[in-house]
Amino acid sequence: MTALRVAVVGSGPSGAYCAQLLTEESGSPVEVDVFERLPAPFGLVRYGVAPDHPRVKSITTSFAEVFDETPGIRFLGNVQVGTDITLDELRANYDAVVFASGAQVDRNLGIQGEDLAGVHGVREFVSWYQGHPDTKTDAFALNGKRAVIIGMGNVALDAARMLAHTPEALRATDVPEHIVDAFAASTYREIVVIGRRGPAFAKFTNKEFIELLEVDSCDVVIDPADLELDAQQQAHADADPAARRLLATFAKAAERGVLGRNTAIRFLFDCTPVELIGEESALAIRLAKTSDPNITEILETDLVLRSVGYRGAAIDGLPFDEKSGTIAHLDSRVADGRNVLPGVYVAGWIKRGPSGVVGTNRRCASETVTSILADVAAPGWTSTATPAAVVDELLRSRGVDVVDWTAWQSLEQAEFAAGEAVGRERVKLHDRAEMLRAAGVGVGVD
Repeated sequence: MTALRVAVVGSGPSGAYCAQLLTEESGSPVEVDVFERLPAPFGLVRYGVAPDHPRVKSITTSFAEVFDETPGIRFLGNVQVGTDITLDELRANYDAVVFASGAQVDRNLGIQGEDLAGVHGVREFVSWYQGHPDTKTDAFALNGKRAVIIGMGNVALDAARMLAHTPEALRATDVPEHIVDAFAASTYREIVVIGRRGPAFAKFTNKEFIELLEVDSCDVVIDPADLELDAQQQAHADADPAARRLLATFAKAAERGVLGRNTAIRFLFDCTPVELIGEESALAIRLAKTSDPNITEILETDLVLRSVGYRGAAIDGLPFDEKSGTIAHLDSRVADGRNVLPGVYVAGWIKRGPSGVVGTNRRCASETVTSILADVAAPGWTSTATPAAVVDELLRSRGVDVVDWTAWQSLEQAEFAAGEAVGRERVKLHDRAEMLRAAGVGVGVD
C-alpha cells in the first residue's frame, strides 16, 4: 500500500503534534517530513518558552520521542521553505502540506517615535536571550538605568524577570554564555511594566506573577491605590475567579512593599503609551491615563520593549488575513474566500493567532489532521506524491545542508559538552555555522 506523504512546515508544538497525530490516527501508512528553517527543532519551546521554565521546556522530551521513535516521521532541519524548496514543489511531491510556522512578528503600538533606536519588539529581546541564530549577539547592551515593558501578558513578565535575574540564576538555564555575561554587566535598576487597563484585566497568570515574587534579587512594586477597583474592574473580578486570584496576589505584593533589593520591577496600570520621545534614540515615553487622557506623565527610559502580541507573517502563494495576522482557512484547509487550495492546510498560531498554551496546539493539530484524513478518504482521491528520495535529491542538488534527526542529536550533544566545559548542564549554541558544524554538516559555511 502506498503511504500517504505529508509535508509539515515548522517543527514547533503544532508541527510536532500534527506529525504525531497523523501517524496515530491514519488507518493506512503515513510518511511525514517535518521541515524546519533552523538547524534545531521545537520552535517556540526552544526559542520562546522562558529559559527558567524547565518544566515547560521539558515537553521537548515528548516531541523528541515523536521524531526518534515513530516510523515514517523525518526531521529536515536547516531547510527554508520558499527558498530551498518552494510551495509548488511541496505540493507536487506530497499529498498534503501543513503550514505550522507560528506567529513570527511583533505587533506595533502605532505611536510616534516607535522607530527610534532603543525601541524593540519583545520577541527580538526574547530571541536574543534565547540564543536564536537569527539574532546578533550584540543586539542588546543593557547599560541603562530604567527599562520599560509595554504590555501585561506572560511574555512581558518573562522579559521583566530575565532583566532582574542574577548571573547565578541564569547559569542554571541553557542560555548562551555571552547572554549571561550581558546580564551580569546590566546596569538597569528599575523595570517598569505598563498596562493600558486596570489590574483586574492583567493578562499574565497568577502563577507567573508568583514566580516573579519569588525572584530574590528584585522588589516587586505595586501601589496599593491602584488596587482600588472601579465598577468595571469589580464586575470583571466578580465574574472571573482567575482575576480574583491575581488581585489577591497583587495585594500581597503591595503589602510586602519595597525590601531594598538590587532591582525593582514596578507596575503601572491604567496607562496608555502616547509617544516615544527622542531624536535618534528613545529617551522617554509619554503616558496618558487610559481612564482620563488629560492626565499625562513623561517617564525617562533607556530601553522600551513592546509586548502587545505577535502576528503571523504572510507566506508567498497563500491567502493572508492582515487584520488577524493568520493564513485564511476553512476548517484548517487554506482558502481564499470560499475557494479551498487543495492539499494545503494550517495548524497552530499561523492558523488561529497567538493564543493558548503549548497543549492548546494539540487540539488545534487534531482539527487539522481530521480535515486531512477526511480529504484523502473522499471518493476519487488518489495519491500523487513522489518518494522521499526525490525531495532528498532536490535539496542535495541545491546544496542545502539538511540537518536530519541524527545530525540534530550530534548538535544537542555538543550543547551538553559546551555546558560541561563551563560547569553548567547545557549551553545553547547560537551561531548557525557553529550549529551546522556541531551537527556534522555545513563544514566551511560562511
